[in-house]
Amino acid sequence: MYKKFYNLNEKPFKIVPNPNFLFLSPRYENALTYLEYGLAEKSGFIMLTGEIGMGKTTLIRYLLNKLESRMEVGVILNTNVTSDQILKLILLEFELPTSDVDKSKDLETLYRFLIEQYKIGKQVILIIDEAQNLTDEALEEVRMLSNLQSDEEILLQVMVVGQPELKKRLREPGLAQFSQRIAVSYHLSPVTRKECYDYIAHRLKAAGGSPDIFLQDAMDMIYDNSGGIPRTINLLCDACLVYGFADEIEKIGKYIVQQVIDDKEGMGIFTDSFREGTFDHSVSADQSTVESVPLNEPDEKRKQLPLQVECSEDLKKEIQRIEGKVQELEISAEENKTVLEKKIDQVQKKILGKLIRLLLAERKQNARLMLEYGSLKEKYRMLEKKYNAVIHSRDQ
Repeated sequence: MYKKFYNLNEKPFKIVPNPNFLFLSPRYENALTYLEYGLAEKSGFIMLTGEIGMGKTTLIRYLLNKLESRMEVGVILNTNVTSDQILKLILLEFELPTSDVDKSKDLETLYRFLIEQYKIGKQVILIIDEAQNLTDEALEEVRMLSNLQSDEEILLQVMVVGQPELKKRLREPGLAQFSQRIAVSYHLSPVTRKECYDYIAHRLKAAGGSPDIFLQDAMDMIYDNSGGIPRTINLLCDACLVYGFADEIEKIGKYIVQQVIDDKEGMGIFTDSFREGTFDHSVSADQSTVESVPLNEPDEKRKQLPLQVECSEDLKKEIQRIEGKVQELEISAEENKTVLEKKIDQVQKKILGKLIRLLLAERKQNARLMLEYGSLKEKYRMLEKKYNAVIHSRDQ
């Protein structure tokens, strides 16, 4: 609809996961580094978590596009299954036959498949999306699969992907064994304001358009109403382009964004206050009342609500002062949270970088020692051959 008007080759804000549109902000680069490290080291279970719409599936697809040629990958998307069904789903994903009678036959089939792949040098990876929906019994069944291993390494590597509830569940005592198997984990948190700007520009550019179609004030409003969730950013931006096209507006400003937000009930998009179910604690000067009214109540209903608490002028001023202090504290807390997240990301990246450098150095050292060992072994063989020749000639 709007592609030609905005000189775009394709729609930039589709919500279907597309690795070609992945924006590698620092936190996504960190996540990718952790995942690649876990796969390269075959280090047991890997876990990736994040809120709904954070782009977890897109990140996984991007990773698989880089590595899939040397791996055998199975992806489980339907996780509303029992412990008996999960094993059969895994077999079907790897195109293996299943038994309707004996579970041990299914395990044997999977084990033989893993051995065959190991012999030809292929790494087998099982990815379970929306893993927070699995029952405790199903998670335990998945954990048991990690026992399928050779004398040297794990034959099946498992990556669980899910919402934050997955992390909470794994803290429960009943899932302690599963939690202990997780060697590498990363949590994707919402993007920052600056990352939101870069994200919008990146997707516009990836679609062949100008990265500055959205004005600064529009992007500020989009960030404030999306909570930093990429999928919500996509929904808002796509709707803004539709509205802009309809009004023949080349640059999207906050007026267009406000129109989209005003139509949120029809669009399925809500502001933070609606999404979080907060209340508007306001003071009415003419009525001298304090009202606590849900924001999603119709205006007519809000007007008809009875007065709840009568208060004096001094009390109203004190309430306003407290509200101001609360807002200041909220702003300060958000700023501190952003600074802390950046520091944590930096430290994590430094530690991981150091570990990877040490690993590469160790591998290089091992390679050098193996070369020296081979050279010494060859010299020993030549000396032994000469010695045997001398002994043989002396005996004659």
